[in-house]
Amino acid sequence: MAPGEPSGKGGPAGLAVCVFCASSSKIDRIHVDLAAEVGAELARRGHSLVSGGAQVSCMGAVARAARAGGARTVGVIPEGLVSVEISDEANDELIVTPDMRSRKGEMDRRSDAFLILPGGIGTLEELFEVWTARVLGMHRKALVILDPTGVYDPLRELMNGLAEQGFARPKIFDAIGWTGSVDEAFDLLERSQPRIEATPEDYAEAEL
Repeated sequence: MAPGEPSGKGGPAGLAVCVFCASSSKIDRIHVDLAAEVGAELARRGHSLVSGGAQVSCMGAVARAARAGGARTVGVIPEGLVSVEISDEANDELIVTPDMRSRKGEMDRRSDAFLILPGGIGTLEELFEVWTARVLGMHRKALVILDPTGVYDPLRELMNGLAEQGFARPKIFDAIGWTGSVDEAFDLLERSQPRIEATPEDYAEAEL
C-alpha cells in the first residue's frame, strides 16, 4: 500500500474513522449528545471507530454509541492518561501507548479518515497535525470538521485572516471539509477529496 493510501481497516464496505473530540466533563451536554449521534451514524453506515480510548465525555459517548450500533471500536490512550481520562475497557481493542506522540501516530496509522468535533487544545493539536500533513501531500485521507454550534467559527476566521495576510496558502481550505451536519460530514468522509499536491514552495517556506 502506498504512503497515504486509505487502509480499509473499517471492513469490506467501511472506513476506519478517527474521531477527535473532547474528554472534558465540564462542557455543555449538547456536545456529548453530538458525539453520541456521530457514533450511531458511524455504525449505521458500516464504519469502524478509532478514538482516544477514554470512557469520559465525548470520547466515551462516541464509542458507546458506535458499539451499540454494532461498530468495531479501537481506543488508543497514553499510559499517563489511563487513570485521568479513565480508559474505556469496553473497546474491541484498547491500545496503551507510552506517550501522546505515539498515541497520535497509532491513531493516524489505523485510520482511513478523520472527523473533528468541538474540543480543546488537544483536539486542536490533532486537527492541525493531520491538516498540515494533508496540505503537504503526506496523506490523502479525508478530513472534516463537524461543528453545528459554531465553536470553531473564530478558528475559521483566524485561518481566513492568515491566508489573507499571506501566512497560509488559500489551498489549505481545499484540504478540509467544514459542516454543521452529521449526515453531510459522513458524506464528505465517504466521498473523500482530491489529493492536495505539495509544491517545492511549500517545503521551502515555513508557512502553509
